[in-house]
Amino acid sequence: METLTVSGTLDSLGAIAKYVIKAAESAGLDKKAGYKLRLAVDEIATNIIIHGYEEAGLQGKLEISGTFQESTLTICLEDTGAKYDPHEKVTVATEELNKPLEERTIGGLGVYLAMQGVDKYLYEREGDKNRNIFVINCK
Repeated sequence: METLTVSGTLDSLGAIAKYVIKAAESAGLDKKAGYKLRLAVDEIATNIIIHGYEEAGLQGKLEISGTFQESTLTICLEDTGAKYDPHEKVTVATEELNKPLEERTIGGLGVYLAMQGVDKYLYEREGDKNRNIFVINCK
């Protein structure tokens, strides 16, 4: 698929979602797998925009690309915002998920959902670029 470049603002989330939905449909993913992929990409894209650009006082773009090889769909999301490796952050513990909503701490659930919603999630930092890679096995 052709690469989509959008501004690093919340207004771009709709275009990113449409891109992921189109990629999922092209790869023949069922609706549930497509939804999980869209949610995963949306959560990370939102974090990039809010934390990597807005809170860091930076402006930039996001590039999203999709490739389908054999039975695997890979979505790559790149940005030049502040370094943010979701693997370095504390993820939500199972005990936290079992607590009533009013007792849970805020934060971390989006990254948890992103990592759980795909078959493989990778993060790379190359130069000034963050690269988030989402892999779904197509059945």
